[in-house]
Amino acid sequence: MSKPFYTIAVTGLNAVDNPGPGVPVIRSLKEARSFDCRIVGFCYEMLEPGAYMKDLVDVCYQVPYPSAGTELLLARLKQIQEKEHIDVVIPNFDAELFSYVKLRSELLNMGIHLFLPSYEQFEARQKYNLADFCSSCGMNVPRSYNCISPEAFFKEGWKFPVVLKGKYYEAYIVSDKEQFLSVFSRIVATWGGPAIVQEFIEGSEFNLIGCCDVEGQLLAAVPMRKQYITEKGKAWAGVTIKDGHIMDLAQKFVAGGKWCGAFELELIKAKDGRLYLLEVNPRIPAWVYLSTAAGVNIPEMLVNCSMGNPVAPLLDYEVGKMFIRYSWDMVVDQSEFAEFSVTGEKHNR
Repeated sequence: MSKPFYTIAVTGLNAVDNPGPGVPVIRSLKEARSFDCRIVGFCYEMLEPGAYMKDLVDVCYQVPYPSAGTELLLARLKQIQEKEHIDVVIPNFDAELFSYVKLRSELLNMGIHLFLPSYEQFEARQKYNLADFCSSCGMNVPRSYNCISPEAFFKEGWKFPVVLKGKYYEAYIVSDKEQFLSVFSRIVATWGGPAIVQEFIEGSEFNLIGCCDVEGQLLAAVPMRKQYITEKGKAWAGVTIKDGHIMDLAQKFVAGGKWCGAFELELIKAKDGRLYLLEVNPRIPAWVYLSTAAGVNIPEMLVNCSMGNPVAPLLDYEVGKMFIRYSWDMVVDQSEFAEFSVTGEKHNR
């Protein structure tokens, strides 16, 4: 019996000091056993490296930034759909998810399938709502403060160090008022307000990638321990582990939020052994290929869920699989960049 063939669009093809999830998502899709696929890349910038990876991406299109609004995005997707007949879109940035959630019905009418949380689920796990969400689900969360202005925060009497986070991305440990002012200005200028201040908890950091079906059933969950952490708090190396407490917390999250789609939990285990939930990311993380290598292909699950195919839970995975991130120079002809810049399209095949 022949396998189905899907055209799948993927965002997040960037790769700076904090790489986007797009390329590892595509690597996972290429290894899917239940279907074959053709990959359409969606890029915001002409220099997103994934667009030039000809063995992974068949064609790439520039799309408008999320800040441009949903009408421009919808118009661009209509243009692309006429040419590509996309079956599934996998958005991989927090900032773009709201647009895709809002456009879900219009895209389905165009033949484009998504598998994303509802707007209410998306909002409930926002950093500025996380404390209330965790309290309702019986999970530990560090004390937090939604910071509109540094002056108001300083009056609260917090002790340094604290963790200062952007609305969508970036997290820094800040040690004094001067550093707080500098970091606050930078992340609010980049991501908008409020910035989120979190109590600093010393301990070991863990992440968990998971996926739930439309009924909120946990289909997969793979935890890993961070082995090396960048200045922005991102894992540059990690290893899959077995930890019952982390899996229990994942079940609490799923039960409390009735989640739909992929997610990532960012966790810390304090020196006293207590486990705290730091963040819930409503999408596939950049280290997803580690999960695939451990035997759980979450992008493949996501596509099958999008298309309404049955997906059985897969909660077993290989412990001790390790990833180490790297960067390398990819050489391309300048003419490829020029073509992409002029036309907004890049055809690799």
